[in-house]
Formats: sequence, structure tokens, C-alpha cells
Amino acid sequence: MSNSAKWGDLAPRVGSAVVMVIVAGVAIWLGGIWLLALLSLAAAGMVWECARLAGIEAGRTRDVLMPSVTAVLFVALSLSSSGLIIALPLAAGWSVAQGGTRLRALTGLYAFAAVLAAILLFWVRDVFGMTFMLWLVGVVIASDVMGYFAGRILGGPKFWPAISPKKTWSGTIAGWAGAALLGWLMTKPLTEALQAADMELSLPLVVLSVLLAFAAQVGDIAESFLKRRTGIKDSSNLIPGHGGLLDRFDGLIGAAIMFFLVWMLF
Repeated sequence: MSNSAKWGDLAPRVGSAVVMVIVAGVAIWLGGIWLLALLSLAAAGMVWECARLAGIEAGRTRDVLMPSVTAVLFVALSLSSSGLIIALPLAAGWSVAQGGTRLRALTGLYAFAAVLAAILLFWVRDVFGMTFMLWLVGVVIASDVMGYFAGRILGGPKFWPAISPKKTWSGTIAGWAGAALLGWLMTKPLTEALQAADMELSLPLVVLSVLLAFAAQVGDIAESFLKRRTGIKDSSNLIPGHGGLLDRFDGLIGAAIMFFLVWMLF
């Protein structure tokens, strides 16, 4: 592969990443309604992309009704602190599976996971605070960035060529290492944040960071599987250099769900 082909997507990826970091950083910093609004839009966009993967035809139902209802209910149920918020991922997954014509169960399950992850991200910011939210997002970014550069510089055996032909073992392991380093660097502020909230976590934060990186990679691989099975290169073209929201946030889906599971179990 020539250098131009190897790094051809770097410029748009960096430009889009800068914009996303600024927007997400401000929303995380402010929290509350600002983060809620951003996550509601993200959830709506990911449901729309899952509907596209499921083969639901373009039209008012797929392109207007499904994302709009998702965004409105996300905000309304979150603000009301209603336990009914858990019904939203179920409704999103059901609507994608019912309307789909291909991989209905899998695309519906992924829509469920995407909306659930958005809810959990708001929960992390609200319950654990900004430090934990930044760490969670940072682990996914560190894993992705380290994996991207290590995979292209070092190359080597493919991790799972049948599903994700670009991913290598070198990139995968580098992603774990980057996550572990970030977890080690943030151990003190994260521990202080837990103490301030009068909470404990028995699992070492370095180990948890690696688990989150692994979960992020699983989320990425799951989306890659759906795209290969449906013959779609990108979930959409909403983000230059990255494709769609699912292409960018698939890792956060896995990481957010993993964090919740670890918190419940440990």
C-alpha cells in the first residue's frame, strides 16, 4: 500500500475529530441539558443509521419519524427522571427490527445497544461527574488513536480479516496499551472523584481501562460485521473522514455498556 493510500483519510479524520472533541468537550463540561441535547441527537442519528442498515426504505417513517421520536422521548424521559427511560432502547430496537428487511434481529439489537449507551453516558456524567465521563471517552479515543497509528505503521497479522480487514493485532494491542496508560495517569483524579461521591470500585482503574478498550473494540467489530453483511461501507456520510455516527461512536457503545456492567458487578 502506498503512503498516500495508507494516510489518505488522515486529514478529514483529524479535522472532523477536532470539531467533535470541541462540541463534545463543551457539552461534557456543561453537563445537564446541554449534554442531554447532544446525546439525544446522537441517539436519534444512530437509530436512523441502524434503520438504514436494516434496509428500511427512505421516507418519512425512517428519515423523520424514527429519529424525531427517539430524540424527543430521550429528552422528555430523562428530564422526568422516569424509570420508563429503559423502554426507549427497547422501542428503538423493536422499531428497527420490525421495519427492517435484512439482519432484522441484529440491527434491532444494535439500535437497542446504541440508545442504551447514550442513556448510560448521561448517567455516568450525572452520577460520577465530569472526570469519569472524560476518562471513559478518553479511553475510547486513546484506544482508537493508538490502534489507528500502530496498525498502519507496524501492520502485521489481521485481527479478524473476515469481519474487519483493516484491523491488526498490533493495533489492537496498542489500543489496550493506550487505554492502560490513560487509566494509570488518571488513577488519582478518578479515585478522588469516587471518594467525593462516597463510592468505591474494587476493580483497579488500569484494568478497567483495558476492559473498556476491549469492549470498545467489540462494539467496533460488531458494527463492522453488520456493514459487511449488508454490503454498506459506512453507516452514513454525516461525519467527513469517519462515515456515520455509528462508525465514530461504536466504541463508546461497547465501553458505556461495559462500564455499567462492571459497576453493577464490582
